Parts: sequence; C-alpha cells; structure tokens
Amino acid sequence: MTEETITKICYTKAEVDSMIAFAVAEARRIDEASMAKHNREATIISMILGFTCLALFVDGLLRILGIIPPFMHLDVNIIDKVADRVETDVIDKIRQVPIQRLLRR
Repeated sequence: MTEETITKICYTKAEVDSMIAFAVAEARRIDEASMAKHNREATIISMILGFTCLALFVDGLLRILGIIPPFMHLDVNIIDKVADRVETDVIDKIRQVPIQRLLRR
C-alpha cells in the first residue's frame, strides 16, 4: 500500500475526536427527546388514570348517599339505615336523660 492510499482509508486523531464528539452530542439529543416524549406520555396516562379513579370514587359516594339510583339492582344506599338507627338508638337515649338534670348544669 502506498501512503496516499493509507491517508484515504485512515482517519487522523482530530477527525476521530470530532466524530466521537458528534456521536456523543447526537446520542444526548436523542436521549433528551426520548425522555421528553416518555414524560409527556406518562403524564397523559397518569391524568387518565387519576380522572377515572376520581370519577369512580364520586360515583360510589353518590350511590351510597342515594343521589344516583342503584346500578343492576345493587342498592348500596345507607342513608335510610343511618336515619333509622338515629331514630331508634339516639332518640331513645336522649329521652332517657331527664331534662331537669340538663337544666341544673
């Protein structure tokens, strides 16, 4: 091989350093772009999951409170049960306390 052929095939140290610097810069750019895309997609997925969980929680709460009618004949309304318990237990206990004792204090 002649020296002219060798110089056409081989790279100098400066050329190799410049190619390495370019490759590292390109890899960093690709990494930053892929992380930005990942963060954007993860944020969207988290928002969808959060909204869905909140909607299901509110739906269950409103069904328990009796604001929304039962679904598939599964009645989870507790307001009537709470009102009945208050009428029987609490009001009976209030009636047991003499009024004179409360007025003396």
